[in-house]
Amino acid sequence: MPVRAEGFIARKLRFKGRLAEMAISVSFFVMILSLAISGGFRSEIRQAISDISGDVRLSGSSEPIDIKPSYYEQLQGVAGVEKITPAIWKPGIVKGGNDICGVLVKGTPMPDSCSLQAIIPEQLGKRLALKAGDRFTTYFIEDKVRARRFTVSGTYQGISDTDDALVVLVPLADMQRLCGWTEDQAGVLEVDLAGRFDSGIDSQLKADELYLASLMSHQEEEDILQAATARRRYPQLFDWLDLIDFNVLAIIVLMTIVAGFNMISGLLILLFRHISTIGTLKAMGMGNKSIAGVFLRVAARIVLLGMLAGNAAALLFCFIQGSTHLIKLNPANYFISFVPVYLDASLVVLVDIVAFGAIMLLLLIPTLFISKVDPARTVRVR
Repeated sequence: MPVRAEGFIARKLRFKGRLAEMAISVSFFVMILSLAISGGFRSEIRQAISDISGDVRLSGSSEPIDIKPSYYEQLQGVAGVEKITPAIWKPGIVKGGNDICGVLVKGTPMPDSCSLQAIIPEQLGKRLALKAGDRFTTYFIEDKVRARRFTVSGTYQGISDTDDALVVLVPLADMQRLCGWTEDQAGVLEVDLAGRFDSGIDSQLKADELYLASLMSHQEEEDILQAATARRRYPQLFDWLDLIDFNVLAIIVLMTIVAGFNMISGLLILLFRHISTIGTLKAMGMGNKSIAGVFLRVAARIVLLGMLAGNAAALLFCFIQGSTHLIKLNPANYFISFVPVYLDASLVVLVDIVAFGAIMLLLLIPTLFISKVDPARTVRVR
């Protein structure tokens, strides 16, 4: 029978599958929301790490290194490199009031007017009761003890502010004077990559390209720079993100199965209610495959309506949460003070297509019932 006839019959069948449609909506809402939250955590944490220490760190076998080595243009020419920033990292002990705390002090380029100014993480400010305008002493203990007195110019919310990883930001020039280096020297070069290279594999490939650029273009007296990705420097954070991604995959599979079995029960109800219709269509010469096509069209319409409703609800939630940060989190447990959301449109479409296809495949199971219907009995009973 022509496909046009199957569509005509499917449009004439009436099935009030509100429960099935609602179950589909909830399933797709949970799937899209899981994707958005997972993407949000990855985006926020990656950006925070990039802001603090770059996506790739270039370091030599010893300090200092040249801020602009002879192959600097080759480094900048690597595809995906957005910015290269010199920095100096030193461990230190901060004394504020009657308390002390171990920190990592990072010298980063700042205006000359910011000399001996420091931007501290919020957790350090709370612990030592420091606020903007307060002064504190930092001790650097290496071959000898050196001290610098900084003034708090601001605070920031750090993504890795555990007690052993508090990062204090100070002017690069101050750290160069502390180390006795010239303005052309630094401890490391921090590379920011474009967003499309934020995955572990892509960032490692870029790190390898930067290392090769250093290896192939360096002068004999210059140091070869080793490249380390953010994943290697903060493995615990990225392992946590990988665990979230695994959980999201499990949720998508589970929600697809739940939606599929809800639709199976709904389609079986539809088939039982239309046994006489199936018998009549068979008596008119319509094959099992064509009849199954009719009922699958009805089911597909319900799945599509539920999918659209679930997607719309998830997008509305993401818009509200992204605009207001309404739902809060404990940053001590989740690194972020709110539930982050970020939607990758291509990934959402892919999940929708795969989930829809999986549900329709599951719906082939109840259509096997059609072959068991005897038109002679069903039409006579009618």
